This record gives sequence, structure tokens and C-alpha cells, in this order.
Amino acid sequence: MNKEKEIILEENLWKVCYKLSLPAIIAMVLYGLNVIFDGVFVGRLVGEAAFAGISIVYPLTQLSLGLGSLVGVGAGSYLSILIGEGDRETQGKIVGNANLISIVVTAIMMFFCFIFMTPLLKSIGADNEALSYAISYFRITLIGSIFWIIGLAYNMIVRAEGKMKTAAIMMGIGLLVNIISNYILMKIFNMGVAGAAWGTNIGMFVYALLFVIYCKRGRASFNANIFTVRADKQIIKEIVSLGMSSFIMSVMGIIQGVIILRALKAYGSDLDITFYGAVFRIFNFSLTPIYGLMRALQPVAGINYGAERYERSISSFKIFSFVALIIMLPFWLVSMISPRLVLGSMLPQVTFDAEYIFSFRIFMSIAPLLSVTMTAMTFWPSIKKAAPAMVIGLGRQLFLYIPLMIILPGIFGIQSIYIGSFAIDVFLSIIVILILSKDFKKLRKLSIKSSC
Repeated sequence: MNKEKEIILEENLWKVCYKLSLPAIIAMVLYGLNVIFDGVFVGRLVGEAAFAGISIVYPLTQLSLGLGSLVGVGAGSYLSILIGEGDRETQGKIVGNANLISIVVTAIMMFFCFIFMTPLLKSIGADNEALSYAISYFRITLIGSIFWIIGLAYNMIVRAEGKMKTAAIMMGIGLLVNIISNYILMKIFNMGVAGAAWGTNIGMFVYALLFVIYCKRGRASFNANIFTVRADKQIIKEIVSLGMSSFIMSVMGIIQGVIILRALKAYGSDLDITFYGAVFRIFNFSLTPIYGLMRALQPVAGINYGAERYERSISSFKIFSFVALIIMLPFWLVSMISPRLVLGSMLPQVTFDAEYIFSFRIFMSIAPLLSVTMTAMTFWPSIKKAAPAMVIGLGRQLFLYIPLMIILPGIFGIQSIYIGSFAIDVFLSIIVILILSKDFKKLRKLSIKSSC
């Protein structure tokens, strides 16, 4: 039994949470800062029009990260379960199959996005100067998309081993390279938005490179076979099924962003688009501690589930979601108390009136409840039950978010986007809690059977 597996299976869960979550939170905060620094550099060094351009294209750039999470969450969840079961032969095939899926999805995405780039950007509201900035940024990020996808996927595989500190170090190095690259390309070489995109590509390349070095030096707890490409039908099926919920959430988030941007374009102004771009980045950054706890929970829940320690899996969810809530509160409170201070970090030259500040506070109000909802999305694939996450991810967007975001702004104005978002996520949190309670009962029954 390797050290991480022994800790996850045997040590006090509060201690496990501390050991794994601290570096995981740091890793996700660093990852979140990638997006924040892109916004800061563009907002300060290029201007409001450029910021609006990258805000419009932002949802589309998340497609690469969604595909990365498809591979990473799927491969990581399956790997954790295999570690719990002690199946070393199948562990050695994980990376090769993850490589194949990454190559295929990257090729498909690049093909369609390059062909339909301009009409796609115009359909979500990009025009004039903002369209030029959006095309420049999106084209360059597509060129580097393979590194976005495999970089994220590889980092999730390291976390699946329980090696959160190693994953955090990789994230930290990648962020540092990204910041330095952004500064050099944008400030010194005056490359503008293109410099921001290339800087992010370089950072993502470093994420992937560090995993290669990690594997070649024999640091992985399993036989990673980093340079292999495999097509094992059953393993691909497991990776895709376990990672699909995360991908669906990403795609639905992209659709959500497109719908909102169209509403802002139709019923609002360029300032509304700029404001939404800033709020969305700040909101996502406030959730990075939750993202960190999600990633730390995954190997704990998965390895214990694989080892048939079902009650311990349940306890891990409760502890990790509680800690996620406590840790995210400080930044959330600062944002709620001093929204102008937080918004000013990105857009110091823009003054937002009381109506914008109210919208900001409403949108941010839901964040604490997401400590349960979002950790549930990681917990379900970790216990080989991806269906609830997929149903909720699809249902939230198709039956709630998209219809309301199409109807409300035309009737009640732009502010209804933020109020409607709050109401939807409150309702969804209640549904998630009810489903979790049923799943806990089923796991406890399995625990009783396995102990007999």
C-alpha cells in the first residue's frame, strides 16, 4: 500500500482533509488566478474594449477546459477506484487511453471552432472592435488547446493519486510562467490581447510538461506509461461515463454564458458586458476553495469506495463540503462588503453605480450554498454514480437557466439575470441535498452487507 492510499484509508478524516485540501485549495486558487490575471492584464494594459472582447469569448475558451475535465475527472475518478481495489494492471492503462481521448476531442474541437469562429462569435454578440479582440484571443487559445486539455487532465490524475501537494506545485509553476509570459508579451513586446492568449498557452504547456517529467522520474504511484496511446474499449467507456457529468456542466456553462451575452447585447450596453465579464471572473475565483476541496475529496471518496469503506466515503463528503464552506467565506465576505474594491482590481477606470453593485451582491449571494452542490458533483462520479450529476447539469440549464435567461431580461431588464441566477441555484441546492440523502442510505446498506 502506497503512503497516500494508507493515509486515505486509515487516518482520521479531519486530518486527511487538512493534508489533502490545503495544497488542493492552493492549486485551484493558483489555477483561478490564471483567469483573474488575464483579465487584470487586459483591463489595465489594453483597455475596456479589449476586456469586453475577451469577456465575450470567455465562455468559448472554457470548452477546452470542459474537455480537459471530461478526461481528467473520468480518468482520475476511475484511477482512484482502481487504487482502492488494488488493480495495478488496469491502472497502467489509464494514461494511454486518456491520451487517445484528449487527441480525438482536441482535433474535433479545433476543426469546428476554426471553421465557424466568426459566425459563432457574432452570434453571441461580438462586433466591431470587440469582435477583432475576441477573434485574436480565441484563435490563439485554439492553437494551444491540446495543452489546455491534457494539462488539466494530467493534473487531475496526479490529484487522483492523493498527491495534492505535487499537483499544487505544478499549478504554481504554471501560474508563474503564465504571469511572466503575460507581462513580457503584453508589456514589453506590446502584443496586447494576443500576448495574453499566448501567455496562457505557455502556462498550459508547462502544466503538461511537468506531468511528463513527473512520470519519467518515476514519481507516479502507478505505471503511468506517459507516451503510450491506447484504445481499450472498457477503460474508455469508464473514463467517458465518469467524466461526462463534468463535461456536461462545462458545456451547459458555455451555453449559459452565450445566452447571457446575447441578452446583454440585446437589452444592455457594452458596460453591461464588461461588468458581467468582471463579475463572472470574480465569482469563479471566489469558488476556487470549493474547487480545491472537490479535487481533494475525489481520491478520498473514490479510494474508500473502491476499498468498500462506504461509511467513510459518506463522512468524507460531509467533512470536505463543510470545510469548503468555511474556507471560501473570507473572500466572499470581502466581495459582499466591498464590491467596488474587488471590481476595481480589474477595471480601475470604470465606476459602477448602485444598480450594478446590487446585481453583483445578488449574484455572489449563492456562493456559500455551492459548497454542497459542487462537492456533490465530484462525489457522485467517485462512487461510480455519474447519472445524478449529469441529470442536474442538464436540467439546470435546459429547463431552468436557458428559458429564464431568454425570457426575463426582455421583461424585467438586465438585473433579472442576476436575480434569476440566484433563485435557480437555491432551488437546485435543495434538490441536490435530497438526492444525496437517498444515496447515503443506499451506501449505508452496502456497508452493512459488506461487513456481514
